[in-house]
Amino acid sequence: MSTPSRYRSPDATDLARVAVFAALIAVLGLPGSFPVFGGVPITAQTLGVMLAGAILGPWLGALSVTILLALVAVGLPLLAGGRGGFAIFLGPTAGYALGWILGAIVIGLIVHAGNRRPVWWRTAIAMIAGGVVAIYALGIPVQSLVTRLPLGETALTSLIFLPGDLLKAVIATIVVTLLVRAYPRGFRRSWRSVSAAEPAPVAA
Repeated sequence: MSTPSRYRSPDATDLARVAVFAALIAVLGLPGSFPVFGGVPITAQTLGVMLAGAILGPWLGALSVTILLALVAVGLPLLAGGRGGFAIFLGPTAGYALGWILGAIVIGLIVHAGNRRPVWWRTAIAMIAGGVVAIYALGIPVQSLVTRLPLGETALTSLIFLPGDLLKAVIATIVVTLLVRAYPRGFRRSWRSVSAAEPAPVAA
């Protein structure tokens, strides 16, 4: 059995996977966005963030998001609706964009907690905690600050995002659960068995 991925340094394959997920998040922005109150659009890109954190793990997942945002900062139109440029990080969406990094970390930590094989219920919790709560925790206060609206009012209006984000959490949970069963090597990590009934750890 190979050394668990949390103890090894990223190799060329890991970096390639990071690039693939950064591209996936960008591609999920191609359908465009739906602007809502406060200038924060509804997009599918959070789904890519959720999958990056769950499949790559907390740190590589966060790296993939960071690379995407760095490319956006230098002007590449990789966010939904063809948005790009450093101004993104000075506007009402800044907190949500930076929240993607925190979200990927939280998701990865929960999905692979204890270096155990991901299960559907822990994955679902991770998607809500990281893909919704963590992102909102950064996004709403920054949006409130930029728009100069009360925090409570901003939080209330942000509930318009909740149904879509919960749907993305469900989709991400299904995708990860199916991937664990069909192609566990795609996670590139060894999992610790917690019982005799659980499948043996998968070598990276």
